[in-house]
Amino acid sequence: MNYEAWTLMVSLGFNAAVSVRVSNELGANHPKAAKFSVVIAIATSVLIGIVFTAVVLGFRKQLAELFTDVPELIRETSKLGYLLGAMILLNSIQPVLSGDSSFIAVSYQFIELELESYCRNSFGDLLSPVVQGIWTGMLIGMAAQTAVLLLITFRTKWQKEVRL
Repeated sequence: MNYEAWTLMVSLGFNAAVSVRVSNELGANHPKAAKFSVVIAIATSVLIGIVFTAVVLGFRKQLAELFTDVPELIRETSKLGYLLGAMILLNSIQPVLSGDSSFIAVSYQFIELELESYCRNSFGDLLSPVVQGIWTGMLIGMAAQTAVLLLITFRTKWQKEVRL
């Protein structure tokens, strides 16, 4: 989780940068530049997310060894490496898209938390330990949020945003 938090900081930096850039471009009546800024920020963030994901998948055991020297804990956390990789990839995209924090808070409450609870209860027995069920729910919820945010972002009428 520490590694995931480190990688999330990069995406949050992109979030702040693209928010300022898009606001400035829309304020200057440059809708094409605003859209281009969003596309470039998403693409860059995805590429960085792919690199971080590759590091996690390639060094699952070694990353666990950075935080503990207990062999059983290293073995068990290494099994979660695939879920961590998926989480990092989604977390590289979602923060860049999440300009409307009220929408994110509502969708987090109703989508991600409900799916997490469902997966924990449904898959907890199938995916031993229960941690995998919890992470599966978080990933499904985060994927749903990311898909909705991508849809909203790419369907935005940028010329109309300038007039608002």
